Amino acid sequence: MQKNQPDNDYFDVINISFLSWCTEQERERLNASKSCSHYKKGQPVFYEDNISLGIYCITKGAIKLTRSNKDGKEQIIRFAREGEFLGYRALIADEPLVATATCIEDTTCCFIPKNIFIEVLENNSNLNKHMLKSLCHDLGLADERIQSLAQKSVRERLAETLLFLQQTFKDRGDTDNTLISVTLPREDIANIVGTATETVIRLLSEFRNDKFIDMEGKKIRIIDKEALEKISHASV
Repeated sequence: MQKNQPDNDYFDVINISFLSWCTEQERERLNASKSCSHYKKGQPVFYEDNISLGIYCITKGAIKLTRSNKDGKEQIIRFAREGEFLGYRALIADEPLVATATCIEDTTCCFIPKNIFIEVLENNSNLNKHMLKSLCHDLGLADERIQSLAQKSVRERLAETLLFLQQTFKDRGDTDNTLISVTLPREDIANIVGTATETVIRLLSEFRNDKFIDMEGKKIRIIDKEALEKISHASV
């Protein structure tokens, strides 16, 4: 990990996040207090149960957030990519971090210390409101995830997961936006779906034979989005 590198993407990220509601003076305050770090694929950014010391802004790359179950096994709870902030729920609740953040590709994060962020938050009602909206959105996604695991078959959940990954990790150089830009191990996909790795491998092969998806190296391309949408909503 390399620290304190200049990051020209910072203000671009602010403009597409809830921090876009900060005043110019507040943005300058946040920018002056930030530190940026570069992480290699597989490196952790923070650990579950650690104290939240500030918030993290992903300016480049992608991260998976995982929790350990009672058997010590890793459970992927969500993904985050550039433009997203991490750690603010634990910071505001004054609770330990609920997940471990691990880079799934080379990633750059900016860190804003807790005292600076809270100072800005307490003096900006618009920021308060829109950050609350972000928290509510995250809770809504978590509810949908629980419902999906409880009510849908493995085949339906895999179709849903592929569509989610394609939407989350669009390849900017891909003109039709059908390529999932990150390379995820089959174990990670199985973890998200909530099934065995062997089952995911078999179903991916079926989807490929049915021409719903194709493989480009280790990356997955969505070929028939409508078919996957139909499968994912079969139990709805």
